[in-house]
Amino acid sequence: MEFGIGTYPTHDSVDPGVLARLVEERGHNTSLFLAEHTHLPAAAYRAGQVPRRLGHLYDPFVALTAAAAVTSRLRVGTGICLVVERDPIITAKQVASLDHLSGGRFEFGVGAGWLRESMLNHGTDPRTRMRLMADRIAAMKAIWTEDVASYHGEFVRFDEIVSWPKPIQRPHPPILVGGDGPTVFDRVLGFGDAWLPNVARDPSGGLELVKRIKELQARADRTIDVVVVSTPADPAVLERLAKAGCRRAVHWIPATGKAGVERSLDRWEEAVTTFTGEAETVHRSTAEIMGATLAPST
Repeated sequence: MEFGIGTYPTHDSVDPGVLARLVEERGHNTSLFLAEHTHLPAAAYRAGQVPRRLGHLYDPFVALTAAAAVTSRLRVGTGICLVVERDPIITAKQVASLDHLSGGRFEFGVGAGWLRESMLNHGTDPRTRMRLMADRIAAMKAIWTEDVASYHGEFVRFDEIVSWPKPIQRPHPPILVGGDGPTVFDRVLGFGDAWLPNVARDPSGGLELVKRIKELQARADRTIDVVVVSTPADPAVLERLAKAGCRRAVHWIPATGKAGVERSLDRWEEAVTTFTGEAETVHRSTAEIMGATLAPST
């Protein structure tokens, strides 16, 4: 099993480039995921109805470009990109550009989101957001894979267009479908390369998630990777996920300064080394501790 990092890239926390260098230096090369919210409705923000940090996020494509520019091995990804709040032609361009500039290190985590007021501000009907997401993903795939692309779907329609560069990863960067609802497997199997569930939403400490991973594997007619986000620094949870066939466990670190990030990484690395059975000290770098365990994602 691989191990990665995710966070909320706020303007008042550690700089994305500094974070990326730190994560790569410590050997977490399989992924750095950054979350997205374009805005928060002011009433919800003032009332504290949603985490206020979500109103302070950098655009993930800008932040990930900064991260990719100062690293050479670290894979970078959206966790998640709210495609129902984005123009698909522009987003296809951003994905391809970032994959190209990073040398093929981008992973496209996608989702429909949950904050209905924000969707409405983008002109999205929350009732049809799942169909809209599928339609936009299909349109983007056409743009990435066709020299002259056309698409005519339920929500997205365009005649012949030319859009370069194409992604380095062919046919396109891996699409990781976020979500934990009862119909998420329809989307994973419909247009995803991996499932991106959030173990923090499982009150059983991963037991229910393990059951769902097995259900997905039974339904799939091809290899579907499972990349679990918000994985706690708990060796027992890591063991549970590994036995279920999870490909990668991603630990979410707080939006804080460098010192706080380093403390969070220390705790994560201690849990990982306990899980892998290494008798090493947490104060050594992850690259030294886990050398063979952390192989770059392909």
